[in-house]
Amino acid sequence: MLGVFVGMANYWLMKSEPGEFSIDDLKARPSKTEPWDGVRNYQARNMMRDEMKPGDQVFFYHSACEEPGIVGVMKIAGKPYPDPTAFDPEDKHFDPKSDRDNPRWFLVDVKFVRKLKRTISLTELKEHDALAEMVLVRRGNRLSVMPVSESDWKYILALE
Repeated sequence: MLGVFVGMANYWLMKSEPGEFSIDDLKARPSKTEPWDGVRNYQARNMMRDEMKPGDQVFFYHSACEEPGIVGVMKIAGKPYPDPTAFDPEDKHFDPKSDRDNPRWFLVDVKFVRKLKRTISLTELKEHDALAEMVLVRRGNRLSVMPVSESDWKYILALE
C-alpha cells in the first residue's frame, strides 16, 4: 500500500516521544538540525533510506504522551546515511548484527521549520472523514515514519 507514494512522496510524518526528543529540542539544536536516529523498523528504514529526499516536508508528531498529535513542521536536511548508533555498543539503539560495510540501519538529518500554532491531536485527525485514508489514522498502524499525501498535508495545515 505504501508503494503508491514511491517517487512522489514529498511529505512525511515522523513520530517521537517528547520525553525522548521533542519539537522544542529540535528547535534548540545548533542550526536547528538533528539526525533522526534509532529507527529500528525495516519498513520505516526503507522509506528513510530509499524515498526521502532533501527538502521533503515532514510533520513532527509527538507520540506516547498526554496528547499525541502533530506539533510542528520540519524538513529533510540531507541524504540518508548509515545510523552510527547501530555500531555503538554504549548506545541504546546498538545492533550487534549491523555491519559498517553493509549497514542495516539508516537515518536522515531533519531541520526545524516551525511549530504549529497548536497541537493537532490524533483524536481530532480521526474525526475528519477527509483524512480517513491517511496512514496515521488507520487502525493498527504503529510506524514511526510514514508518508503523507499532498492533499492530506494541505488539509492538516488548514486545520491549524
